[in-house]
Amino acid sequence: MKTRVKPAGQLAFCSALLLVACGVGACSSNPADTPPPTITPAEAAVSPPTTRPPAGQVRPLSGNPFAALFDPATASLVALAPDKPGTAALTVVPADGATRSVALPAAATAIAGADGRVYAATRGGYFAVDVATGRVDRFDVDGQAGTEFTAIARRADGRLVLGSADGAVYTLGSDTTVAAQLKIFARVDAIVTQGDTAVVLDRGQTSVTTVDASGEKAQHALRAGEGATTLAADSMGRVLVADTRGGALLVFGTDPLMLRQRYPVRGAPYGLAATSQLAWVSQTETNTVIGYDLSTGIPVEKVRYPTVQQPNSLAFDEASGTLYVVSGSGAGVQVIPNAGVAR
Repeated sequence: MKTRVKPAGQLAFCSALLLVACGVGACSSNPADTPPPTITPAEAAVSPPTTRPPAGQVRPLSGNPFAALFDPATASLVALAPDKPGTAALTVVPADGATRSVALPAAATAIAGADGRVYAATRGGYFAVDVATGRVDRFDVDGQAGTEFTAIARRADGRLVLGSADGAVYTLGSDTTVAAQLKIFARVDAIVTQGDTAVVLDRGQTSVTTVDASGEKAQHALRAGEGATTLAADSMGRVLVADTRGGALLVFGTDPLMLRQRYPVRGAPYGLAATSQLAWVSQTETNTVIGYDLSTGIPVEKVRYPTVQQPNSLAFDEASGTLYVVSGSGAGVQVIPNAGVAR
């Protein structure tokens, strides 16, 4: 209805066996009754007040956004924040022109975008928002009225993938029908895609898992540091993960899933933006954002900037080279043009 650990390769191999084996039921006679073992999920640090002027320009944003993306079709940043009790709002920040708000009639937990539309996960389904016009359509996923959807992504074939608070991944076959369901996680905290492969982050298990194009099978699963919190996909087939508790940037290949790089990043790394040139990581303890070049096989720092307080969300405009740093504490959005150029 429309309305200091083992070598990375050894650790990865052992973790993959453990996670996938347990996920498909080899660890219990009734795995559905045995939730996966978890740790306390890591979180962004509570940022101190800023001591340096943020680079670029700071524009106001309403609320305390917790997710953001850049929509190339409209050349706009889109940020998601709570609104009135039980509702949410998208704030659209165009490159030129006034900022505007699009109200959502229910709370939303995550966003994904493509071709001028933003999809926002909500209980029972999702919203599809036309960024240019502000039109909001709600889609209820068949048979999932009570499901708390916590993550959303769009595959290359256009299919949406939703994740839930009770640890399931739903691959849709149409706007509202479920084509496949895979329930092996403690909680699905984020999803990104590479082609038609979905990559799932479970903060409680601090793991990343690839789900095949059918949506029915977990291909590979790896431990992701000591406390992974966020992930992002780039155009080179890589997936970036912020290990906030372990103080590292993790770089995974996805065909097959493999940890290719692990680089120390101090200051509680959290926000990520994966671009064709640089990988951007925010340090929430120090109100800083750093751009790393990944092309040499080890991350190489190219630029760093002071940011607004609580730089939890990052987005990047490939066409103009503009980096957006969105504050999670109400300090607005920082706009840094030509961000990859050392100054």
